[in-house]
Amino acid sequence: MALRLAFMGTPEFSVPVLNALVAAGHEIAVVYSRPPRPAGRRGLDLIKSPVQREAEKLGLPVHTPVTLRNTEEQFRFKAFSLDAAVVVAYGLLLPEEVLRAPRHGCFNAHASLLPRWRGAAPVQRAIMAGDDETGMMIMQMDAGLDTGPVAMVKKTAIDQDITAGALHDRLSLIGAGLMVRAMADLEQGSLILVPQSEGGVTYAQKITKEETRIDWDRPAMAVHKHICGLSPFPGAWCEMEIAGRRKRVKVLETRLFAGCMDKACHFDPQFLTVSCRDGAVLLTRLQKAGGKPLDAQEFMRGAAVTAVF
Repeated sequence: MALRLAFMGTPEFSVPVLNALVAAGHEIAVVYSRPPRPAGRRGLDLIKSPVQREAEKLGLPVHTPVTLRNTEEQFRFKAFSLDAAVVVAYGLLLPEEVLRAPRHGCFNAHASLLPRWRGAAPVQRAIMAGDDETGMMIMQMDAGLDTGPVAMVKKTAIDQDITAGALHDRLSLIGAGLMVRAMADLEQGSLILVPQSEGGVTYAQKITKEETRIDWDRPAMAVHKHICGLSPFPGAWCEMEIAGRRKRVKVLETRLFAGCMDKACHFDPQFLTVSCRDGAVLLTRLQKAGGKPLDAQEFMRGAAVTAVF
């Protein structure tokens, strides 16, 4: 017997979980997503979220409230008579009235090994901190920030050169399979919930504009991980002297440079390397403001870079 579910999600990260639940035969009574956002020069065009677009393709009803804090929205949610709600990067706070409405509660797919990296940017923060592994966790939500008991977990290694974008895609697929398993156990009455550890709690704060600039004076590994963790969005950046003018450039991919570099030379255009505190990084993918991402060799063909700041 399939569960009657609400699915609540917004970005591309959430889409594989929605599709997996539909493929598993669960009844998706309603899909909640953030409202379409204004676009175009005058803001008159509206862009639907990836989840809303996918739900409409699947013929599922979609609701996009601005908030769930008012009584009318909470009554509407309760009226769906849900077995459970599945929440994946929805982006709106769920009040206690919403959390309590489904018969079995609300279940969240979170991209970290809780209690490490609770909060908004767990994928980016794990890479930037130099963690060796991360994973997906299915937890039953409570009123706290990612504090609920855990139902399932699957770990994955953080490869040295992986970007946040690539890890994001990997975790999204892991989360889809994990959520299907969790809902199957919930349906059969065999889902086991384990309280989170009280130790090792860290918070994945939102990425700020102020921390996106590259500091080449840090250790090479820290610089490399900073760039990987911010790629492709929002992107770590530096300034480069191109044809005698300083220009802002995003550095999207790097590798640690294994060769020797003249300590007196901060930037070597021949090998596309930049020296750091205890080593150097090799620039492999870059993007000028208003341009498209380019492999370093192609970027350098159209840009005579003489210095990096």
